[in-house]
Amino acid sequence: MKLVIASDHAGFELKKTVLQHLQDKKWDVTDLGAYDTKPSDYPDFAVLVGDALRDGRADRGILICGSGVGVSVAANKIPGIRAGICHDTYSAHQGVEHDDMNVLVLGARVVGVALAQDLVDAYLNATFTKEERHVRRLSKVKAIEAKYTGQKKFEGAKV
Repeated sequence: MKLVIASDHAGFELKKTVLQHLQDKKWDVTDLGAYDTKPSDYPDFAVLVGDALRDGRADRGILICGSGVGVSVAANKIPGIRAGICHDTYSAHQGVEHDDMNVLVLGARVVGVALAQDLVDAYLNATFTKEERHVRRLSKVKAIEAKYTGQKKFEGAKV
């Protein structure tokens, strides 16, 4: 699985630690920035990660900002991105298993290093179940996206 990770300045230190954790576990991960603590804008990094997933350069992404909220909001504006901010391991794996979450969002000022590493592990070791109820609900989510982006609606998904 190919991964991308990015953060703004507020998430930079946690990103460095998470990146090292991923590299130690031999994940194929690309760092898309920020590369220092100089003030930067979280939407720019959401776009970098979102574009990498949409272009097929990565299978999943990780985004980090101060609270996680801003970068989560920005990432979820990108068609095809399902970003979830997680502060507990249940949400980190369940978001993938039930909702096919493809971007894990962390708040550097909210979670500590050990918890961030546990969240990343839970997220990356989870797979979408493809159970009928989850596929049906994901189809409805995609239909909502299609409604507002002018894409063709997904069959069988009424919203």
